Amino acid sequence: MDSCVVPLKHGGLSLVQTTDFFYPLVEDPYMMGRIACANVLSDLYAMGLTECDNMLMLLSVSQRMSEEEREKITPLMIQGFRDAAEEGGTTVTGGQTVVNPWIIIGGVATVVCQPNEFIMPDSAVVGDVLVLTKPLGTQVAVNAHQWLDNPEKWSRVNTVVSREEVELAYQEAMFNMATLNRTAASLMHTFNAHAATDITGYGILGHSQNLVKQQRNDVSFVIHNLPIIAKMAAISKATGQFGLLQGTSAETSGGLLICLPREQAVHFCSEIKSSKYGGGQQAWIVGIVEKGNRTARIIDKPRVIEVLPRGATASVLTSVLQNPAHEMKW
Repeated sequence: MDSCVVPLKHGGLSLVQTTDFFYPLVEDPYMMGRIACANVLSDLYAMGLTECDNMLMLLSVSQRMSEEEREKITPLMIQGFRDAAEEGGTTVTGGQTVVNPWIIIGGVATVVCQPNEFIMPDSAVVGDVLVLTKPLGTQVAVNAHQWLDNPEKWSRVNTVVSREEVELAYQEAMFNMATLNRTAASLMHTFNAHAATDITGYGILGHSQNLVKQQRNDVSFVIHNLPIIAKMAAISKATGQFGLLQGTSAETSGGLLICLPREQAVHFCSEIKSSKYGGGQQAWIVGIVEKGNRTARIIDKPRVIEVLPRGATASVLTSVLQNPAHEMKW
């Protein structure tokens, strides 16, 4: 589902591989590189894999960019991608770069492993709960940030959110998108996860539906809680766009949605916040696994958990990343 699994001819090993790419959605090329790499690796992490043997980078440079822009922006994207790969314990050994009408960045991640090292996404049982490891709302935050410079669009939301709140939400979204799901992948083994996927372009409902269709048991997923970056639900309501409360708002490099035994889920959520993992990650129980016919739904009035931006923490990270060597914007 998230990655292909290919049994190899020798030694009982399997090759697990994934690829992904997309267009820029944040202003900082360096951060865009980090987000792209985190997004590619997330498909391995969704299967409980914490190691990656090799990465390739896919990069499309826009023909509309001047030579000066290419020389400044392209190395920053590459560096961000490589730095995130290094954080994930792997390296970029090659790839492909082309000139194209659009900027595109992505990659391929590959690992060779024993079958017991990955968790197939098909073993949810009645009584499990659903845990989400990053808040929703990245698409809304990125769009709202763009609207700050568009008076017509900004006028549609300025009664429900301030410019400062949008800036903080954008920083939080960028911070979250650039965060690897590697810790969550490791804890999937510790707490006996039965299935998982990552939340990206189809939104939490779309990916829940994809995951539940893979289950061997007759189960359904019911989502009761939606952790959302603060104020993003209000923006979605005010504009009638995105479908954030309906679970259809696209995410980029979102969290893992994991089926865990009920008794283990609380420990998982507590452990991921531990200082041994940096203390900056969160997780929430968002739903249940019940007997059913492999469908997923969100209840009529889900509880919205407003996730406050870390503000200073995210800003500090961004300021560290945005040293004078890469203070170029698109």
